[in-house]
Amino acid sequence: MLSQDLKEQIHQLPTKDKLELVKFILHQIQTESQPNAGSPISPQPRPFGLCAGEFTVSDDFDAPLPEDILSAFEDE
Repeated sequence: MLSQDLKEQIHQLPTKDKLELVKFILHQIQTESQPNAGSPISPQPRPFGLCAGEFTVSDDFDAPLPEDILSAFEDE
């Protein structure tokens, strides 16, 4: 019964709204078929040390920036 009511309601929609509905449904299908689509969170945490040996971080990485570089960021 519900599906028949839904079909009738869709049938009564203006053509423009039917097209929007079809676009929405297609978008939902496409999004659901892509794993993790639209989600900034990965399904599992990345393993610790994944990039071990790929790069090095200098000892002064978190040291304050020199004044000339800092002023470039602050528009002084």
